[in-house]
Amino acid sequence: MIGAWLWRWPPGLAFAALRHLTTGIPVHQVEQAEQVRSPELATGADLQRIEDGVGPLFHRRYGVRVHVHLREAETVMASFMAAPDSMVPSEVARFEPEGDHRDLRLGDDLVVRMPGPWNGPVRVVAQTPRSFRLATRRGHLEAGQIEFRAEDRGTELVFEIESWARSGSWAADLLYDRLQLSKFMQAYLWVHCCERVCAAAGGRMVQGVEIYTGREG
Repeated sequence: MIGAWLWRWPPGLAFAALRHLTTGIPVHQVEQAEQVRSPELATGADLQRIEDGVGPLFHRRYGVRVHVHLREAETVMASFMAAPDSMVPSEVARFEPEGDHRDLRLGDDLVVRMPGPWNGPVRVVAQTPRSFRLATRRGHLEAGQIEFRAEDRGTELVFEIESWARSGSWAADLLYDRLQLSKFMQAYLWVHCCERVCAAAGGRMVQGVEIYTGREG
């Protein structure tokens, strides 16, 4: 199964590796054991829930602080939801809605296209003016949820991406937890998403991107 995936990896994967090695974005990582608690998930026959996954449960959070920003959190997240492709590096990700509109709306189904085996069918299961949350559907590399949110805190804007998920299959667990290939791609994607949110906010990144990973066996 993994061998059949390899031929699909386009040059974007190599470009991501090169850019990751040469980027000037400071990244601060913390990994520790944790008793993970995820948000409640609405019912849906085709949703791939945490209990449907395999391997350890992970709680991940990517965070960035934007200083002296020109745009408020609600404006930045409105831009994100209106054109999600603009907030991710095109060489490794593309949001592909299944409906007739490009913006994200509550209840929408879409696929996040990435190099290799990690294309991700998801559904928008929660949405506010400053946040949205996606739940994985059948066929996703992971089983769980991921939330994107922004908040104004004085002169700073805080943007976070938080997820609660297991691997969707034993093969996916091998790629993420053993070989760490999809872990690398995931970190690359969301670190550069944080960078683009900073640009959209019109401010300056403070102390780089913080990555927290909690692992439950």
